[in-house]
Amino acid sequence: MSTSLSTSGPASGQPPIADAGPLALCAREPRVPAERLVAEMVPPPRFDSVRFDTYDPDPTQPSQAEAVSVLSAFAAGLGGAHASGDGKRKWFRKKAPAPAPGPRGVYLDGGYGVGKTHLLASLWHATPAEPALKAFGTFVELTNLVGALGFQQTVQTLGGHRLLCIDEFELDDPGDTVLVSSLLSRLVEQGVALAATSNTLPGKLGEGRFAAADFLREIQGLSAHFRPLRIDGQDYRHRGLPEAPAPFSDEQVAKAAYATPGASLDDFPGLLEHLAKVHPSRYGALTDGIAAVCLTDVVPVPDQSTALRLVVLADRLYDREVPVLASGVPFDRLFSDEMLNGGYRKKYFRAISRLTALARDAKPLVSQ
Repeated sequence: MSTSLSTSGPASGQPPIADAGPLALCAREPRVPAERLVAEMVPPPRFDSVRFDTYDPDPTQPSQAEAVSVLSAFAAGLGGAHASGDGKRKWFRKKAPAPAPGPRGVYLDGGYGVGKTHLLASLWHATPAEPALKAFGTFVELTNLVGALGFQQTVQTLGGHRLLCIDEFELDDPGDTVLVSSLLSRLVEQGVALAATSNTLPGKLGEGRFAAADFLREIQGLSAHFRPLRIDGQDYRHRGLPEAPAPFSDEQVAKAAYATPGASLDDFPGLLEHLAKVHPSRYGALTDGIAAVCLTDVVPVPDQSTALRLVVLADRLYDREVPVLASGVPFDRLFSDEMLNGGYRKKYFRAISRLTALARDAKPLVSQ
């Protein structure tokens, strides 16, 4: 289960500061086999050690403590046999209990930064089943899995699972809506329990998106699989923390890249162009072995397609806790007012929040 990754030298135009130059994301063209997509459906490294008892509920937001209680009980209830009898444990195939009536899942609804992914990963860890019977991935990763395996094979692969956790449930187009709705319906029929996070209630997914009316019916049907669980609160990444650090100079960023083993160094506009040539399912592999991402000449993204690709990259970097050091404009100026007020605004705010956190992590890379 390997990933083919071709690379070349450091970003062009940067003078050498040390004998060993930094890597360049723009020089990487990863090829990811389908089996890696399946094997990696586990909580990302950032959430390896999270548990319900490491979640710190805001005492002013009782919904957060309630969510921990509800999810703990939900996990405990998944300790029995696979509901459909179609799991990998053969002795459960006869006389398997029918799925309990009502929703077969929970849906964590709340703004960005309230700890939804922490809770979702905690649910995955708390569910009493071996890792091979649990799956965890983002909505994008799930659609990519279907693209790699095909619909029927994905149903067979996930149908024997005890739990499927879907993070960042965002419906970007009618095709994905129909695809995921059909997939989850088939999995629920086979007894798979579901858990998902998003920034919008299930019945309102797609609101403000293009062609929302065309798939509203599918969204409503999909929402019936979940019990909505609202989580209120402020973005924890900004609670009591200083404002995002100001960008550094090109020279500071380049110097830090050469001085940091495993760092990458890229011109931001060039990286945006390169992302258009790499499928988003490979963005995780694009960052394999990267200790820090150094970017020069950060500018506002020019269009929505480019912005959405950047959102995926930001998610993968955040999952892997890769610091991001940059020159140019601050990260809160990456997206235009039109984008921030449009249908994808919650994705963009999430990306800003995560990149800001990673920028804070990168400050020690610059020698004072």
